[in-house]
Amino acid sequence: MIDLGLVAGEASGDLLGAHFVRALKQAHPALRAAGIAGPRLVQAGVDAVYSSDKLAVNGYVEVLRHLPELLWIRSRITRHFLQERPRVFVGIDAPDFNFTLETRLKQAGIPTVHFVSPSLWAWRPERIHRIGQAVSQMLVVFPFEEKIYQDAGIPVTYVGHPLADVIPLQPDVAAARVALGLQAGPVIALLPGSRLSEVKRHAQLMLDAAGSILQRQPEAQFVLPAASEPAAQLIRQAAQGRALPLHILNGQSHAALAACDVALVASGTATLEAALFKKPMVITYRVPALTAYLMRKKALLPWIGLPNILARDFVVPERVQEDATPAHLAADALAWLADAPRCQALADRFHAMHVSLRQNASARIAEALEPYLEGV
Repeated sequence: MIDLGLVAGEASGDLLGAHFVRALKQAHPALRAAGIAGPRLVQAGVDAVYSSDKLAVNGYVEVLRHLPELLWIRSRITRHFLQERPRVFVGIDAPDFNFTLETRLKQAGIPTVHFVSPSLWAWRPERIHRIGQAVSQMLVVFPFEEKIYQDAGIPVTYVGHPLADVIPLQPDVAAARVALGLQAGPVIALLPGSRLSEVKRHAQLMLDAAGSILQRQPEAQFVLPAASEPAAQLIRQAAQGRALPLHILNGQSHAALAACDVALVASGTATLEAALFKKPMVITYRVPALTAYLMRKKALLPWIGLPNILARDFVVPERVQEDATPAHLAADALAWLADAPRCQALADRFHAMHVSLRQNASARIAEALEPYLEGV
């Protein structure tokens, strides 16, 4: 029997989960945890039955392509947990995968906790009924989400965002630049996403934009953190033949964000990280045309980036689909570099956002899970 079952869907879930697993292990050194995990959860002491990489698929078209493998993995991991019967199961993000799994486990009498709410406030609000069938408790990372679940009668706890706890309120820009070996001059971070599909869609776009920026800012330098070695290979291929002062990093996204003056960021958790580092940014995203069409039909909000959603305003530009061109990204980045007062006003706004999200999330999550782990 294991104490804690886990499924983390991708790199961001792996990172978020690792923080609270470490907190749990401090209180329960003998805690046995297993499930679908990435390298950070494994380092935190979780036995990986399958790797999180298997679930790192997004968009209708991409999911359909990988559906047989995803269904097979979900069937096998469901059987695994039904046999092992953990004291509690925690699904970290990956809602389409986890809610079906959580429903089966809850029906079998295994408590199910879901960490990180899906974007009910952005699209597909009808999922709230399915969530009620799947989860014993929901842990949310944004304060406005709590009322959504309270109104639906679903047990919920606002825990804050773990990244707000680990990212300093005042990043050390100079130290980050020294650590990355950067010279004087503007630094632009390029973050094309952690999934290989995202890197394929965004790396060339961002590198083309970098070339345009360099024409206007000859002293500019570019840092591009690669989430994995396969991602780094794709990036190196896209950068081949370009005369760019480009630093391709092995991970180190936080160092890149601390060091930069402005960031080009694929929509996702990295946009929140950029906001927590108080950086001006340009948010971009591309998906296959059919996926974009279906998502637009269901969209409830005018924003896609987390900083804009939290601010309820276009505080940073968003360049999506046909609007995501190298010329637009370069122009937006150059506009930030040329307007120090605007950058400072944005940093002040992001500081207030950071404080509101800084709730010692790992301790709050561990506290929420404590009733399930008595006797461990």
